[in-house]
Amino acid sequence: MGKGIRLLVLDVLKPHQPIVTELALGLSELEGVEGVNITLVEIDKETENVKITVVGDNLDYDEIVQTIEEFGGVVHSIDMVAAGKRIVEEEETPQDKLEEY
Repeated sequence: MGKGIRLLVLDVLKPHQPIVTELALGLSELEGVEGVNITLVEIDKETENVKITVVGDNLDYDEIVQTIEEFGGVVHSIDMVAAGKRIVEEEETPQDKLEEY
């Protein structure tokens, strides 16, 4: 039976080194982690802003943040979290349609 945190989407600022592949592999080795995606959002002279998506079963948020910090990153925000027996897909609402205009 699935429980706990199953999906985290984090906004992270990190230095260029280590590279994102190393960070992804480091996160993927944590207990409960089934998959990690890292998307480059913005890059400047010294840092990269990345979106990190972690999927698994009963994810340990504190351990994930600690690992990101060990790689030199800083979590700016939790952009999405899912918990429970399954991940619920977001549906578009009338308010979302108004924002398009």
